[in-house]
Amino acid sequence: MKLRLFTLSALAAGLLLGSAAQAQENEPVQPIPAAVVTDPARVELGKKLWFEPRLSRSGFISCNSCHNLSMGGTDNIRTSIGDRWQEGPINSPTVLNSSLNVAQFWDGRASDLKEQAGGPIANPKEMAFTHELAMEFLSSIPEYKAEFKQVFGKADFGIDEVTSAIAAFEETLVTPDSRFDLWLKGDKKAITDQELAGYQLFKNSGCVACHNGPNLGGTSFQKMGLIEPYQTTNPAEGRAAVTGKDADRFNFKVPTLRNVELTYPYFHDGAVNTLTEAVDTMGRLQLGRSFSAEENAQIVAFLKTLTGKQPEIVLPILPPSRDNTPRPVPFGS
Repeated sequence: MKLRLFTLSALAAGLLLGSAAQAQENEPVQPIPAAVVTDPARVELGKKLWFEPRLSRSGFISCNSCHNLSMGGTDNIRTSIGDRWQEGPINSPTVLNSSLNVAQFWDGRASDLKEQAGGPIANPKEMAFTHELAMEFLSSIPEYKAEFKQVFGKADFGIDEVTSAIAAFEETLVTPDSRFDLWLKGDKKAITDQELAGYQLFKNSGCVACHNGPNLGGTSFQKMGLIEPYQTTNPAEGRAAVTGKDADRFNFKVPTLRNVELTYPYFHDGAVNTLTEAVDTMGRLQLGRSFSAEENAQIVAFLKTLTGKQPEIVLPILPPSRDNTPRPVPFGS
């Protein structure tokens, strides 16, 4: 009798797990997978380079300046501040879960994280260095030379190894186990009735046509202002700047909605500060729908369930410059 009860209990548990898994499979959104680190030494080197301000002309700007890991992987300002206080051309997208994107940058001009990592270093409006100067700086410091040799197995290294290490670190910057992911995995108490209503509205209104998959976005390029034109003074052309096709004008990579509560301001021009306004704008411009105040609040409540576990980063201790290390030029030419 006890064996029979145990068997029935196990069967019931299996059916529950199976139905939860089936429900998950039927959803247009999937949980964020945890990071799997296969080369910890490369990741550690990449982390050093991520926080290394001496890869910039001023010796002050690092990757973390515009993609602050204490602030959702963004800088929370409309457009980033570059070398000599220059205004950036576009809003900095979050680096969190960026490994799940189909391409990098708003216009998708970089195919992957490795290709993206080299851009800001040499961009005159961002870090304003050159790849050659970056190699001169890194090669002047024995600790970096030894670490590159340990990771890549050779004494010589260049921008290819630098961007490979940075990309390896970025791949670890995922945020699993949001409350919504727990709900997807079968914990029906992980979100409230209001949040669930917001998700159902999010699905039924058509938001998931663009914001789907594990990253709730990042896998397609869509026109900003599909139903109504989007009014902005930002000159960014979107995908057209890469393809040269007029049909791609104002087509931008769909941003991820993961951790969206943390990644304000919103849109490519950073013009919208609140989720309430963002939901209203996207409803009208992309769906041709005006959400009521209650509907808007429900969707916003759902969006806030998408904040996952933030990466726990131990700040690296960077090796000191040597006598022959190129010095920063924070002011003047």
